[in-house]
Amino acid sequence: MDKIAVLIPCYNEERTIEKVVADARRALPEAVVYVYDNNSSDRTVELAAAAGAVIRYERKQGKGNVIRRMFREIDARCYIMIDGDDTYPLEYAREMADKVLKEEADMVVGDRLSSTYYQENKRPFHNMGNGLVKASINMLFHSDIQDIMTGYRAFSYQFVKSFPVLSKGFEIETEMTIHAVYNNMQVDNVIVNYRDRPEGSESKLNTYSDGIRVLNTILKMFRQYKPLAFFTTLALILTVISAVFFIPVLIEFWHTGMVDKFPTLIVCGFVEMAAIQSVFAGLILHNLGVKERRDFELHLNEIRCRENNRASVNDKDF
Repeated sequence: MDKIAVLIPCYNEERTIEKVVADARRALPEAVVYVYDNNSSDRTVELAAAAGAVIRYERKQGKGNVIRRMFREIDARCYIMIDGDDTYPLEYAREMADKVLKEEADMVVGDRLSSTYYQENKRPFHNMGNGLVKASINMLFHSDIQDIMTGYRAFSYQFVKSFPVLSKGFEIETEMTIHAVYNNMQVDNVIVNYRDRPEGSESKLNTYSDGIRVLNTILKMFRQYKPLAFFTTLALILTVISAVFFIPVLIEFWHTGMVDKFPTLIVCGFVEMAAIQSVFAGLILHNLGVKERRDFELHLNEIRCRENNRASVNDKDF
């Protein structure tokens, strides 16, 4: 088991990867630097290897697929994940690693939004999107995460080995954040500087299509992790719709003693039945979620024991 593993997912980053690897080795000399190549067609692999990185591969395209591979294959007491585009200074890596190793944080977020991101980033819709995602998650999950979409994070062994990677693309950062706050893991923020990509280096993130995927992920995770709130909200919406169409029928009945719009009345009844079913669905899923959280805590204990055993073996070997 490594003490610190620096994980760098890469796709066509030949302009910056050599510097990122060198900076990582300088900032954390005891760490093992892993570059996971995701079908690069340039000299990314060659330059990363020359800089001293351990090269591994993920053939399925997408950042989520790369992270799934990294988390499965690497065992470490602390993981530092950083993009290969040289937008994040490695000078903050030691502080982030210490929060995991010494303060037992499960996830440390490299917070760009509280420093230079809005000045450095040249894509205005990215700024708006980051703010929207941050506000949505903090409101829905009652958290205080300062940067949801950052690619600069540190993780504990417990987080990495308990995190079920479901996303394939850039929505993976949102999924990580929700997993941590929902399961009451210790999440710390470290303010980091941000610098925009150097000239000639192109972002793989599409503002619109990936933004829609991220918002869709938030909605799905809200339904999954907060089913009672989700289905109660749906029930309220259905009840309002039913009431809007039912009230004119009721007023007409009061005035005439007759109901002329039976189809409307029947539809309103079915809509309200759907609302009631939504409430019960939310209650059932909420109770199942409580059981899953109990099971998850037991699973965390098993992971912690496994980590301690492997660390003990490494200490004896040393």
